[in-house]
Amino acid sequence: MLRILIPTDFSENAWNAIQYGLALYQNSKCEFHLIHIHPIPPYSGAGSSVRSKAKIYESYLLQESEEKLQALLERISALPFNTDHNFFVKAQHDFFVGAIKRESEERKIHMIIMGTKGASGLKKVALGSNTGDVITKVKCPLLAVPEEAVYKVPREIVFPTDYHISYDVKVLDTLIAMAVMNESTIRVLHISKKGEELNGDQLENQDFLDDYLADVDHTFHSLTGTKLEAAVQCFTESRDVDMIAMVAKSLNFFQRILFRPAVEEISYHTKIPFLVLHE
Repeated sequence: MLRILIPTDFSENAWNAIQYGLALYQNSKCEFHLIHIHPIPPYSGAGSSVRSKAKIYESYLLQESEEKLQALLERISALPFNTDHNFFVKAQHDFFVGAIKRESEERKIHMIIMGTKGASGLKKVALGSNTGDVITKVKCPLLAVPEEAVYKVPREIVFPTDYHISYDVKVLDTLIAMAVMNESTIRVLHISKKGEELNGDQLENQDFLDDYLADVDHTFHSLTGTKLEAAVQCFTESRDVDMIAMVAKSLNFFQRILFRPAVEEISYHTKIPFLVLHE
């Protein structure tokens, strides 16, 4: 059974991520772990009476969060598709990334689903933000769902790569599982500079990909002479892509697409879910 972790702050953006995740896995029986984390405030050095009052207030906040989580379960039960899953809820005071990391390790989570917010979508996901920190610091596959994303079966998954890294089979197994579950086609996309050809190592990595993806529908594509971010944008629009998947290990390549697009040119960050693959 798949175990899926969804952090929530009870916003509509977080609700959209929950709806997307439940729709995505509606034909599978899963464990969904919904967690709300109150961040631990910086230590103030205050006296014992102040700390005592703070603990009482924290207890009140946790109780309030637990009530909201129960209300969230009722909202989920009213959704018009399969909700025949096992749900677990948890509210706690903790450091956000540390809590997510512990939950994912202790519960052997297969996928984290988080919403992303803002007109520039994932561009605002810098290293100091929750989703950005989880992406870069928690070694668990993560699906980032933009606030404008509307669920549809991901029939087309684009997999941008520079072929400079060798692929761990665990990473590819996550990608293949997503494709098999949705009868998707994986579009492997390489963007190169004009006149640039693949070297021997890159060709080996491409051949390995071709062999390992043999049991799923996949194609290889190459775009030349264009900026990486714009190339992904062009490809997603021309192919009507439903999901973008990338390996977090390829940090420079990964961050150029995920963190540094030109807002006025790039729209996929606000609409298309981004599957982050970890070894």
